[in-house]
Order: sequence, then structure tokens, then C-alpha cells
Amino acid sequence: MTDSWATFGADLHLELRGTRLRSGLMDALREAVRTGRLMPGTRLPSSRSLAADLGVARNTVADAYAELVAEGWLVAQQGSGTRVAQRSAPRKPPSGEARVRARPVRRGPAYSLKPGSPDLASFPRAEWLKAARRALTAAPHEAFGYGDPRGRIELRTVLADYLARARGVYAAPERVVVCNGFVHGLMLMGRILGRRRVREVAVESYGLDVHRNLLTGAGLGTPALPFDDAGTCTEGLGGMRGAGAVLMTPAHQFPLGVPLHPDRRAAAVDWARRTGGVILEDDYDGEFRYDRQPVGALQGLDPERVVYMGTASKSLAPGLRLGWMVLPESMVGEALEAKGHEEWACGALDQLTLAEFIASGAYDRHVRGMRLRYRRRRDQLVAALAERAPAVRVSGIAAGLHAVLELPPGTERQAVRSAAWHGLALNGLSNFRHADARAADREGLVVGYATPPDSAWAGALEALCKSLE
Repeated sequence: MTDSWATFGADLHLELRGTRLRSGLMDALREAVRTGRLMPGTRLPSSRSLAADLGVARNTVADAYAELVAEGWLVAQQGSGTRVAQRSAPRKPPSGEARVRARPVRRGPAYSLKPGSPDLASFPRAEWLKAARRALTAAPHEAFGYGDPRGRIELRTVLADYLARARGVYAAPERVVVCNGFVHGLMLMGRILGRRRVREVAVESYGLDVHRNLLTGAGLGTPALPFDDAGTCTEGLGGMRGAGAVLMTPAHQFPLGVPLHPDRRAAAVDWARRTGGVILEDDYDGEFRYDRQPVGALQGLDPERVVYMGTASKSLAPGLRLGWMVLPESMVGEALEAKGHEEWACGALDQLTLAEFIASGAYDRHVRGMRLRYRRRRDQLVAALAERAPAVRVSGIAAGLHAVLELPPGTERQAVRSAAWHGLALNGLSNFRHADARAADREGLVVGYATPPDSAWAGALEALCKSLE
């Protein structure tokens, strides 16, 4: 398997296969130095960080570094890490050698602070593998057949217990339907609402356009609710005659990071009870709260009017493609009808592994560890900006995996361009704004501080600070 990896700001094309792990890494580093993609004096990540990023043993990286030091490609000094050695300019090929015209290589950014992803290098591979082995050993024979479209009972049972304990969700295994991530769940809800002859689903002024587009593709309008410092103005639901549902992120509004005020939580539930409407609750990162007690799920206020939707995408990894809905009792049959034969979308063995991972306590330990790591990064981000860009106000940082850097009007595009010039990919706040949003004067950057691996975090933070200075 070729791993296209760019921690150094260069695409190294590492061949991570069999016994060639060390030699593949050495070849890639030599080539990067030889071609100038790694400049003399460049500091390389520690062997621990690079090994974690690549998913290899630390000794593999340490041995590769040591051999390259012995060959003169790298230099290592106590206290200053490993760096690319100073070298003379590459020799010109003799006239007899064939000259090949180099094609321009289109290089992507060296770093990314785009929100929406956890630190993928921190995925708990060893614990996940242990859980997978235990789950596979204990799996009943029928687990290898065509499954229940609701999902494996083992996963639904542990999810019901975990969500009640950690998020205050009223859940029973019979109300849980496993899906292939949040988008799949939203797609199913779009079908259900369409069959109920709902015409519009109200949405927040800021959010992901992929969610709005999915609802629009299902034939549903997506009018925007106003937003202020107390969160989404749910009082406005009463004036939306066509809205039969609302999609919200009440625990930590995405991307602005404001928890929904208790009065507005109550207003949303009152609207749903009065009109027969449905609240779609996206609890995308509710487990990551840092400065106070977690904000419980809205679903606990009225389990018969709120559809709770969660995933393992932020707590573990989006590549698992595992999500879940906790439905009102009256909606379970409709959800299964909408899902139809799509039980193939969620592999039984992955479900059994997640069930074992949660039941064993490994999930809680992983979330606690990542909560501490992300909080440290958040604190480092805030401290660095206070020193290097004191005019930038940071908000939305009490929870989650991202922060909003508020900018003066008319400066967002320039900041995004400056970041790109410094090799940093990130999103402006306007990328998430609904076309009908009234708060069009807000400008800023949405910084996903959880996204980079540890070895790239310092470089990404430095690039961000430089782009704002």
C-alpha cells in the first residue's frame, strides 16, 4: 500500500509493505532531500510522532533516521532533534546522460486545519484490534448472514446504555437504528419526512452545505433560522408555516460553537409538541467538552419529538462509517421501511467490534485521553494567537474540535489566501453560511485544531500565526 504522506510539506510516497517499511522510508527521505523537497536544516518529526502517523513501530523510524545520519543525509544533535544535513547543490548530469524535462508537480498544502476530522493518527489501533478479536471469537454464526436492518442487537444494546449514561439520551435498543454515518441517517430521515408530506426542514444559519443539499435533493426546502449570541433563534419556528422539522446542533452549534440557550431548547420542544413537528438533533461532538459539565442532549426533553443522531466519526474515525439514530417509538417502523435492504451499508463485524470496544471500557478511556489532548491543543492555539495575533478574538472553544477566529469585516478572503500562501488549508466562516442567513456581516476562520497529527501540529500552528501577523 502506498501512503501519500505530507508531514514535511512534501509528498513522500512511502511504500509501507512487509519488510520494506524501513528501506521504503529511507528511500523516500533520500529522494525528498535529493530533489530539494526537504531543504537543508529542516527539522524532522520525532521518531515517536512519525511512527504514530505512519502506523509503524517506533524502532523502524529510529533505525531509518540512524542509518541516514550515518550516510550523511541527516544530522542529529542532543536537544535539537534530527534535521536535514547541509549539502552542496546537486550535480548537473553529464552531457552523455539522457535529460528528461521535469514535469511541474502540483503540490497540496503542507498542513490542514480544516474542521470536521479528529486526529486520525491517534486512532486506537491496538485496542481496536483486541476488541475485533474478542468480537469475532464470540460472534454467533448468524452474525455472518443477512442482518437486521436495525443493526446488531449487541451494538444497539451497549449504545442505549452508553448514550443514557454519557449524553442523557432516553434510549432503548428497540429505538436505536444503526446507519452508515450521519449523512446516511439524514438521507433516511429525508425519505421519512417526504412520505409524511413535510415540505420544509428549518436549518441553522450556519452549517454544512452537504446536509442542506441532501435535504434539498429529497425535495425539502431548507429555510434558515436567525442566529445570535444565545444560539439559534428557535422562537422563529412558529412563523415558518411550511416547516415540519428542524435540523439543529444544540450542544455545540456548528461551526459557531454556541450551546443552545435553555429557553430556546424549551421553545423548540414546545413548537414540536404544538405542531407535530420533528427535531433532528445532530450531536456530532457532544463528548468533547472542556471547561464545564457536558451539555446534555436535547432528546431527553421529549424523546417522542426528537430524533437523536450520533456517530463515531469524531470520537474515533469517520472511516468506520458507523452512526446511529435514537428514534421516537412511532418512527422506528418508518425508518426500517426507508432503510429497506440497506443493512449491507453497516458491516456486522464492525458493529460487533464497536459494541465490544464500548462494553470493555476502551471507548471511555479513548475519549478521556483525546479530550485531554484536544484541550491542550486548544489552549496552545489560544495562547499562540494571544501572543502573535492579539487582535483576533477566539470563540466557540468551550467544546468540540474546532475554534472560530473572528476577523474584521472584509478581511476573511485575504486571511484564507494568506494561509494558503503559508502552506495551510483552512475554511472561512462564509463557507458554512446559509444563502438566506441574515448575519452576513460575520467574518472569520474556522480552525480545526484536532485535524493534524501530533508531528504536524506545531508547524500548522506556526503557519496559522504567520498568516495572521
